[in-house]
Amino acid sequence: MGTPNSETLLEVKGLKLYFPITKGTLIQHHIGDIKAVDGISFSIKRGETLGLVGESGCGKSTTGRAILQLYKPTGGDVLYQNTSLVNARASTVRKLRQEMQMIFQDPYSSLNPRMTVGNIVGEPLEIFNLAPKKERRERVQELLKRVGLNPYFINRYPHEFSGGQRQRIGVARALAVEPTFIVCDEPISALDVSIQAQIINLLEQLQEEMGLTYLFIAHDLSVVRHISDRVAVMYLGKLCELTDRSTLYEDPLHPYTKALLSAVPIPDPVIEDKRQRVILEGDIPSPANPPSGCRFRTRCFMKIDRCAEEEPEWRNVGNPSCEHWVACHRV
Repeated sequence: MGTPNSETLLEVKGLKLYFPITKGTLIQHHIGDIKAVDGISFSIKRGETLGLVGESGCGKSTTGRAILQLYKPTGGDVLYQNTSLVNARASTVRKLRQEMQMIFQDPYSSLNPRMTVGNIVGEPLEIFNLAPKKERRERVQELLKRVGLNPYFINRYPHEFSGGQRQRIGVARALAVEPTFIVCDEPISALDVSIQAQIINLLEQLQEEMGLTYLFIAHDLSVVRHISDRVAVMYLGKLCELTDRSTLYEDPLHPYTKALLSAVPIPDPVIEDKRQRVILEGDIPSPANPPSGCRFRTRCFMKIDRCAEEEPEWRNVGNPSCEHWVACHRV
């Protein structure tokens, strides 16, 4: 968890990312869109960790990639230090890439099996011309040491490492260009539980030492509570709720957030017995054909007629000292 200051580092405004659905073999007709991310807005302060949670397929990872312009957004804007990434030239985005990096979910598929660890971690240094060839090896060994790996493993290949070690290599690669902002795309979901805590502690330690800002994407609410300063909850391409972690966990306002939190086990049998579980019925609708009005209404236990007719406004219901954003007619 970082020590955020009041300066906004990144601002997302009405971000949309649609994947076209086409039909036909020779001539393809556009018949619809998969609305993976559909008009979301939030900001991240310098030095903070914003947790982004939600069920699989809700658009969390797509949001992270659209922010970094790995996917070109369909609409909206992303401002990094007041510079629009969506409208910027390719050369400007390339320069800013040095300041924005990503740690990928799967440490098995995100590392090139034909490259040594030295080449994997050293490649960003070469691309951005950050270290002469003579100094590169030394710099890579320094980075490996920083993430808790033996610097003499430089000539080994990814298959010679465990999952946790591979993820450390991924972290070292992201740190090579000395970034300011890192998108952590479910960096621990593919790892054993015993290793997860080590990677989380490493990320927190690096944040403290280097003043990093994180967008931490996950579906494990207990992990997000541990590492995040603020938490955003996402459902079917839309944000439901966003506030600081203690407010979200102690006083959730959106029915979807309440349902998610009720599923997190509490290690106290007395409290666990008294607690009421919120069981969601039905399946998640298709992002190609989302429900009218509120996206969550088809599974909501608090829905009213208005929910089907009108999309809830994304509004701040908190106070000046603690913003609490929510999109629900019942709040």
